Amino acid sequence: MIFLKLLKESFNFAFEALRQNKLRTILSLLGITIGIMTIIGVFSAVDTLRNNIQSSVEKLGSNTIYVQKWPWVGGPDFPWWKYISRPSPTIKDFVKLSERIDKNAEGVTFEVGLGERTIKFKNNSIEGVQIAAASHDYYKVWKFDFEAGRYFTESESKSGKPIAIIGYSVADGLFPNQDPVGKVISVLGRKTTIVGIFKEEGEDMLGISADKTVFIPLNFARSLIDVEDERYNPSINVKGVDGLAISELESELRGSMRSLRKLSPKQEDDFSLNKTTMLTGQLDQLFGIIDIAGAFIGGFSILVGGFGIANIMFVSVKERTNIIGIQKSLGAKNYFILLQFLIESILLCLMGGALGLAIVFILAFISKTFFDLNIIVDISKVVLTIILSSLIGLISGFIPAFMASRLDPVEAIRSK
Repeated sequence: MIFLKLLKESFNFAFEALRQNKLRTILSLLGITIGIMTIIGVFSAVDTLRNNIQSSVEKLGSNTIYVQKWPWVGGPDFPWWKYISRPSPTIKDFVKLSERIDKNAEGVTFEVGLGERTIKFKNNSIEGVQIAAASHDYYKVWKFDFEAGRYFTESESKSGKPIAIIGYSVADGLFPNQDPVGKVISVLGRKTTIVGIFKEEGEDMLGISADKTVFIPLNFARSLIDVEDERYNPSINVKGVDGLAISELESELRGSMRSLRKLSPKQEDDFSLNKTTMLTGQLDQLFGIIDIAGAFIGGFSILVGGFGIANIMFVSVKERTNIIGIQKSLGAKNYFILLQFLIESILLCLMGGALGLAIVFILAFISKTFFDLNIIVDISKVVLTIILSSLIGLISGFIPAFMASRLDPVEAIRSK
C-alpha cells in the first residue's frame, strides 16, 4: 500500500511537471512520435501489401499445381537457356494425365491465354480484352462467381459450341443498361453467344481479374487457333482432392509427366510444376528485408527521440534541483525521486507512442474512407509499440533520474 501511494504521488508530480512545461513536452514528444509512426506505418504498409498479394496468390489455389514449360521462379541468375528448348504441354499430355491421376485430382484442365483482343457488339467495341480458353473442368480448378447466366454444360464443352462467359467490365462496356445473356458478340472473327457473366472482382495486386476476360470452351478455341502453340502459354492445371498434401500431388504429377515424356532417371524434367508456395516463399523473403529496413529506420528515429528526451530530463532535473532538495529534507527517499523522474520520462514516451499510433489510425481511416484502401494495423505491432515506448522512456530517463536521486539535500536547496 505504501508503495502504491508513493507510485501515485510520483505519477502526480511527473504529470504536473509535464503540464507546466507544455512546449518542452511537445518538443520531447516529437521525436518519439515520428519514430513510432514510422515503425507502425512501415509495418502496416508491408502487412497491407502482403495481405493483398497473398489474397491474389490464393486465387491461384493453394492445392493446385500448374504443369507448364517455364517455372515461376526468376531473378538475375535465371537459367532461361535450360528451359527455352522444352516442349509445351499438349492436349495429349492433358488427356493421359487426366486418366492417370483421376483419383487424387478434384479437377484437371487444359488452359490457354489468347492475349488481348478487341470484342465487338454491333457498333460498340471494347479493346484490351483477355481471351481465355479451357477444358470443361476449369470450374473445378478455379473459383469464380456469376453475376448472371451459367457455366458451360459438358456437351457444349466437348462439341466446341461457339459460346462465351464474359467479365463484368466487358458486359458493362458492350451492354450498358442491358442484359448481355443471349446476345451474340464477335470473338476471333466468329459469332459467339454469351451464356454467362462473371461477378465483378476488381483488379488485385498481381493483376489477376476476370472483369476484362472473355472465356470460351477449349474445343471452340481449337477450331480457331492451334492451342498447343507456345505463344498461348498452354498449361495443365491440376487441383488435388481435399486432404491431399500438395507434396504428394506434386510427386505423383512428376512421376506421371516423366513417364509420358519418356525421360530416363538421369534426365532432368522437361516441364515445370508451379505452385503458389513458390511465389509466397519469394514474397516472404522480400517482405522480411522490407521489415528489417523499416525497423532500422524507425529504430533510428526512436533513438534520436530517446536522446532528445534524455536531454529534456537533464534540463528538468536542473530546474527542479531546489524542489528535490526540499523533498529530500522532508523525508523523501532516493527511490521516490528516482521513480518520479522515471515515470515522467516513461509518460513522455507513452504519450509520443500514443500520438504516433493515433496518426497511423487516422491515416488508415482516411485511406479506407476516401481511397477504398484497407490498411492493416496489426495489434501485435501496437503492443510492441507500447512496450518499446516504455523501454525507451526507462532507458532515456534512468541516468537523469539516478542523478536526481543522489543529490545532497543541503546543496540542492542552496542551488537556487
